[in-house]
Amino acid sequence: MDEDKASFAYKYKSERIQITDYITMSDLISATLIQQSTTSPEQKTQLPNPLLLSDYEILSKAYLTHVKDDQECDAKTLYDLVSNVLSASTLGTALVNSQSQITTVTSFKPEYRELKLISCQMITTRGTAQCAHQTTLWILQRLRGFSWDAKALITLAAFSLEYGEFWRLLKIPTSDLLGTSLKQLNQVQIRNVHADVIDLVKFLVQEVLPLIRKWAMWYGNDYDTEKVYSLSLATREIPLVVYWTIAATVACTGKLVGITSEYKLSEFKLKLSIFVDKLKNHLESCGNQIGKVDDYEKRIKDSERIKDVVGLLRLLIHGNGPQIPLIYEGSTLIKTGIEVFKQKYVLLFISSLENVRDEILLLNSIYKRLQENPKIIKGFNKEDFKILWVPVVDDWDDNRKNKYMDLRKDIKWYVLEYFSELPGIGIVKEKLKYDIEKKDPIISVINPQGDIINENAKPIIFQWGIDAFPFRKEDAEDLIKKWLWLWKIIEKVDPNFNLEDITKDHYIFIYGGNDIKWIKDFSTAIGNIKKNEYINGYDLTIRRHQLGRDNPDKVPYFWIGIDSKKPKKKCQGNLDCEIQKAVESLLCLKKDPSGWVLLSKGHNVKLLGHGEPMLQTVVDFNKWKENVLEKESFDVAFKEYYDSVVKAISARCDNYVSDVLATITCPNPTCGRVMEVTSVNYSCCHRDNPNSCTIPLN
Repeated sequence: MDEDKASFAYKYKSERIQITDYITMSDLISATLIQQSTTSPEQKTQLPNPLLLSDYEILSKAYLTHVKDDQECDAKTLYDLVSNVLSASTLGTALVNSQSQITTVTSFKPEYRELKLISCQMITTRGTAQCAHQTTLWILQRLRGFSWDAKALITLAAFSLEYGEFWRLLKIPTSDLLGTSLKQLNQVQIRNVHADVIDLVKFLVQEVLPLIRKWAMWYGNDYDTEKVYSLSLATREIPLVVYWTIAATVACTGKLVGITSEYKLSEFKLKLSIFVDKLKNHLESCGNQIGKVDDYEKRIKDSERIKDVVGLLRLLIHGNGPQIPLIYEGSTLIKTGIEVFKQKYVLLFISSLENVRDEILLLNSIYKRLQENPKIIKGFNKEDFKILWVPVVDDWDDNRKNKYMDLRKDIKWYVLEYFSELPGIGIVKEKLKYDIEKKDPIISVINPQGDIINENAKPIIFQWGIDAFPFRKEDAEDLIKKWLWLWKIIEKVDPNFNLEDITKDHYIFIYGGNDIKWIKDFSTAIGNIKKNEYINGYDLTIRRHQLGRDNPDKVPYFWIGIDSKKPKKKCQGNLDCEIQKAVESLLCLKKDPSGWVLLSKGHNVKLLGHGEPMLQTVVDFNKWKENVLEKESFDVAFKEYYDSVVKAISARCDNYVSDVLATITCPNPTCGRVMEVTSVNYSCCHRDNPNSCTIPLN
């Protein structure tokens, strides 16, 4: 559409078309002029030639005639009849070949007299392009209450009355007295139908009319134009397509009845074909877009009837074309495809290609932890949980393909390779609630039956890691409850503690003790880690807080609060048992002569540690800092090194032989218990009971 046409602002709705200030009163006067067969030469020179008018000028005049489209038209009946008449007359073959298939129609809208009136108006139009233009506007004004497709259809029906009658009479044998008389009365024997008339009629019946019909059908289905945006573009072409269809029909009628004309039909056909080609291109795009919309809605409906997780994944990633989605585990192609997830829980990682390295590192860590013991937690087997990355990309150009392949190098779990638009994008948006605009990654958890048990487990996995297994919403709630009592005690004892830190994914070291030197050394060592360039290169925040630093008199109330949580009876349920274990571990820390440390990530307490090994671990940060990347987690790397330090210190446990009974404590500071007496042999309880005063949190 040229710039003049594109600048024409209008709104096309089924009930009413509103025209902007582009349309002037002179347009209204021009549009309502009725062509008379007795136009004088002076009048003719004042009339516009449509072949020389701009698209904007044609569009403004055509649109002014359209008021609303609430008048009744039996479009289906009319379309079949017109198609049959024009096809049978021109091509010798009707669209409906079998006589038994033709349904007898007794009446339809508009009635015969309306069609005949339009036919007569076209027959009496003088043979100039200017007069054809005026008759076209007259017809549009006459049909102002009909839809755009009905205007073209009714005009062609009026033309069919004359065109069909001509060909029917032409074929009547001379033995038919009535028919021969009618043939002579219509002067059929002296009228020649030239090739350009037949050519234009073929073009109208074979190309133009079906396109207008298809547009009307799709437009009437009320598709969302944001999803089928080409329908709006097609609708903009329709007024010009209809105008030139009617104008070409008027010109063709003049040729049919033998009026001497000053124009060539090919000129009208050329003008019409320009807009028909545009309409065809838009409708082809419409067909593709409507196909996607229909497929989108079908997949959403089918997703309500799936039987298992494989069925859901099939709707999500299998398209209707020949391209087969590939599933890789790391770099290994899985030949069975999505069948590998049969009877499995699937952590479905949905994301774009941007800013996903943190999520990939996190899921690599989860992948490793799923391989570790214990295998069964809360009745779920870790080996039944699989991770699958489904990237959502609008346009898979070479740059995006290369970026995808680069990201895939770091992935140890399952990934989808499908370099086209994701077939089940509707499921991603509507069922998994993935925001296509924001593109924030999500991790949905799907059970073997195909049910979504968590739309987005990413927040709880980021905060709790493997502790959130099996990653349901209630698992995060239980974890919060597991430590909520402790955070309430800390808040009550030390108002200076910033509770906002535990609502974020910050690492927090909370520590205390009676050894002033240890407190000072630990504070300094943590400060060094915070300033370390290696840590600053990662997207993580480390906080530190010495409990009761400003008010040490409050510290005893911290231990009193924990002591009050000591179990008075056997634990009831998993959560209660977890809380009792945590209380025992905390009370064990209280005995450490150096100090104690609590390391948490947000709400989640990751580690409860003794003073000496905790200080050693922090001081030795440069020795294990590379493990932060390897383990994809600061707390995992920290705990592994801490455990190695504890193991080294535990080697100090020994047996002592003496002739004197004495009270001797275990030299292991993580134990601190009095060694029991066996005769005169002193045996460390830490060695004999490896679980004594350990800090089991997972």
